[in-house]
Amino acid sequence: MENMSLLERFANPELIHTMSLGEKFLASLFVTVLGMTVTFIALMILWSCILIMSKALNTAKPKKKAVEVAKSPAPQQKPADHKVEENDEELVAVITAAIAASLNTSTHNIVVRNIVRIPDPTPVWGKTGRIEQMNKML
Repeated sequence: MENMSLLERFANPELIHTMSLGEKFLASLFVTVLGMTVTFIALMILWSCILIMSKALNTAKPKKKAVEVAKSPAPQQKPADHKVEENDEELVAVITAAIAASLNTSTHNIVVRNIVRIPDPTPVWGKTGRIEQMNKML
């Protein structure tokens, strides 16, 4: 039994009682490295399969721009039946500036024709939680 190599001792579970503490530690370290290597190789294989499938299926579709960008600035027409308040004009200015910043262009190249408010289906307790979180940050 003294002639056995360390690897042969690792392979035989009945001989684990004859191992010293250092040999047991070395065996556990060997198993850990082997497990991590197998896991890493499996993840690399999965990653390469996903990459090949995405290129083969060409799932990347170009995003459509949600904003119309005009070549020449057109004057903004106000509907006669709507009464525009100052808050609405400020809202249009802020939205236009945000769109221009995200598109890396000037506000003169963007015409905002329509702003539609989307209702927020968040329950009251959700809104209250967000307000509390924001107040804790300050």
